[in-house]
Amino acid sequence: MAMANSSVSLLKSSFMGDQFLRCSRHHSLHQLFRYKPGINHVSMQLPRSLSGLTNLLFNRRNIDELSNGNRKRLRPGIVSPRRKVPKDIIKPPYVKSMVPAGIASGPEVHDEKGIECMRASGRLAAQVLQYAGTLVKPGITTDEIDEAVHQMIIDNGAYPSPLGYGGFPKSVCTSVNECICHGIPDSRSLEDGDIINIDVTVYLNGYHGDTSTTFFCGDVSDEAKKLVQVTKESLDKAISICRPGVEFKKIGKTIHDHADKYGYGVVQQFVGHGVGRVFHADPVILHFRNNEEGRMMLNQTFTIEPMLTMGSINPVMWKDNWTVVTEDGSLSAQFEHTILITPDGAEIMTQC
Repeated sequence: MAMANSSVSLLKSSFMGDQFLRCSRHHSLHQLFRYKPGINHVSMQLPRSLSGLTNLLFNRRNIDELSNGNRKRLRPGIVSPRRKVPKDIIKPPYVKSMVPAGIASGPEVHDEKGIECMRASGRLAAQVLQYAGTLVKPGITTDEIDEAVHQMIIDNGAYPSPLGYGGFPKSVCTSVNECICHGIPDSRSLEDGDIINIDVTVYLNGYHGDTSTTFFCGDVSDEAKKLVQVTKESLDKAISICRPGVEFKKIGKTIHDHADKYGYGVVQQFVGHGVGRVFHADPVILHFRNNEEGRMMLNQTFTIEPMLTMGSINPVMWKDNWTVVTEDGSLSAQFEHTILITPDGAEIMTQC
């Protein structure tokens, strides 16, 4: 069984808010990070095995500063009320539980029935994401994208996994421009030249399917297009090396090597994860060079979701305790798939 060691337990999950911790460790987020709610200065208390990675520290920046002469930094918009889900739709346990969600111990390894359920949830997630991408245009708000995504998911008898997960208020993550991940849909309208990552996870028949893509809004600069292209390539290259017995650390090396060729940074605080019957499980997938242990198992499912930046890899968290942006306002892009380890390689489960 592939298990991430204790050093990884201090890293944030790929979807981690104020209460998201590895289940086997009983620490509050405020203990693991030098952090006070409402303050966007967060510095990570790293274990010795990662202490040399000084650029993992969060740093405080003013989110209202201009990142360049043409594009202003993101500002929080108005968040609409939580959308309702029909009572007959099966909901994941964390929706009603008072126990904080976290990364569950043990890998997600499936029998044939489980694999078919994963294919179904992955296919729906991919279809929803594809539809969401068609909505991206100047003038639409990210809240309107959330509304459309929410409706399509419940119309298909599924639950939008992010909704209520550790208090997350919406059904999808929308991360625009310098937002690295976990952007909360709000009243901000997309502008010509924006890039936006839309992260969709659905819970269908007891299984989660998790995927994301970075889309172009209108006329996007060549440098932004290149960042997005290379980020997608890094995911594809990482998937291509996956098969039973391969060390997980090779994923990080593959992504990091490709990013280095183009001078892009690799965000290190946010990770991929096992996924299936639970939203987040072992193993923790690091997207940068590392020496963590663990090997891939036949019929195992997990996500790979690299986040690349044009500039600083240091993240700053907004006062909403979710939205994470680059320290210097530089653009960030992300792609994600849920994959299944097969005898000959890996099957991408989140594609139409």
